[in-house]
Amino acid sequence: MTRYQDDFYDAINGEWEKTAVIPADKSRTGGFIDLDEEIEELMLTTTDKWLAGEDVPEDPILANFVKYHAMVRDFDKREADGIEPVLPLLEEYQNLESFADFASKLAAFELAGKPNFLPFGVSPDFMDARTNVLWASAPGTILPDTTYYAEDHPQREELLNLWKESTSNLLKAYNFSDEEIEDLLEKRLELDRRIAAVVLSNEESSEYAKLYHPYSYEDFKKFAPALPLDDFFQAVIGQTPDKVIVDEERFWQAAEQFYSEEAWPLLKASLILSVVNLSTSYLTDEIRILSGAYGRALSGVPEAQDKRKAAYHLAQGPFRQALGLWYAHEKFSPEAKADVEKKVATMIDVYKERLAKNDWLTPETREKAIVKLNVIKPYIGYPEELPARYKDKVVDESASLFENALAFARVEIKHSWSKWNQPVDYKEWGMPAHMVNAYYNPQKNLIVFPAAILQAPFYDLHQSSSANYGGIGAVIAHEISHAFDTNGASFDENGSLKDWWTESDYAAFKEKHRRLSTSLMVKNLTVQKLMVN
Repeated sequence: MTRYQDDFYDAINGEWEKTAVIPADKSRTGGFIDLDEEIEELMLTTTDKWLAGEDVPEDPILANFVKYHAMVRDFDKREADGIEPVLPLLEEYQNLESFADFASKLAAFELAGKPNFLPFGVSPDFMDARTNVLWASAPGTILPDTTYYAEDHPQREELLNLWKESTSNLLKAYNFSDEEIEDLLEKRLELDRRIAAVVLSNEESSEYAKLYHPYSYEDFKKFAPALPLDDFFQAVIGQTPDKVIVDEERFWQAAEQFYSEEAWPLLKASLILSVVNLSTSYLTDEIRILSGAYGRALSGVPEAQDKRKAAYHLAQGPFRQALGLWYAHEKFSPEAKADVEKKVATMIDVYKERLAKNDWLTPETREKAIVKLNVIKPYIGYPEELPARYKDKVVDESASLFENALAFARVEIKHSWSKWNQPVDYKEWGMPAHMVNAYYNPQKNLIVFPAAILQAPFYDLHQSSSANYGGIGAVIAHEISHAFDTNGASFDENGSLKDWWTESDYAAFKEKHRRLSTSLMVKNLTVQKLMVN
């Protein structure tokens, strides 16, 4: 038995590490994964019973989930249908004749949940976090980050070839010819090279405060004169916006490389591949597994999820908050909720006490930090109510699984656009209650702890207070810390981007962050060297 003073890590984790096994369909293991698998098995067993007509909740939304789940689990029909459900949509994109033809359909594609390569979205304004505004972002790259595209990156060619091989295998299942596949991949890769040359790297996009570039709508339109943006926004929000916040400025400055007749062959190929990727989860099991090959290779996962798990996760997607509420009401007591609320308050008080004793911040900055702590909103267990749009997710049993999925997507898209120029909704959660996770939202200044993480080994109402503080207390403290990390520190108590530190305090903060990052980098390199040796 290792002594704590000799090797603290081994003393705590040594015995567990000897028997720990990473599940074949996951990239890691640990307490989070163990609990996640436990809850996953509970949900699988429960929803299997519902499918068999046993103990089905008397709730119209969950009744629609059961109908949808039954469609997803009808593997025989999915195999018999093959790629038939997606062929009309594929043909629609294959028959597009020009960029002008495509541009005339942009709004219709958007509202129908069909690909259109327009990376617009509605989110809180950084400068006024209580109001939702229009943001213009950028598409993602094939490789995990722009840094992978450097000529000397050791994995660049390997990963691009892996993507080409896995995508080629997938397209064969959609009956594309070898010539068509080669043409599609070549054009998609050329568009990807253009994207990678202008979009932000992961490191660049991690600094939220540097992502805020407001433009008047008239000035923004000049980036992409070939896009009929007036018509598009009239269709999706009923008017043209007054401003657009751009987080991917380089992409929009190069917009004519993507939105023009010259780029149309590349864009059309990418759109066709987007239609394929949109449909893979809803067709045959072979297609589902083929579609995940590249992602599994990137994350080191040896096996795809089995059919039963994959079907549950696919079916629960449009109904995740409803399933979360069912789970929370079954597994999370009001007493536990009240107890965790007290623990969150206690941890916030600890932060206040430590701030009061801090010896390198000025009183002015300390006071503003305490103001921010005082108004952090803790959300514990589950939301009080379901989003109203859930009632609109009604299964059409005469339509295909893929058609129902598109219908549910339309509900979410309509809701997303309805938020434009409206007050931010503080009631809606970003996670369902049955997810083993937690988060801090800097623009809402709130922390969320779903019921699923408020279970052993992290928390148990009946175990000692010290065990709970050692488990969920660490998670709570971690989430509070995000209010003052390199991103959270840029937002005030209302969630707005504001320079609330004194200049000297913020400079000292950045220096401490630099030194800590350097120290962690050295430790990581040391660990990697030891692993290699």
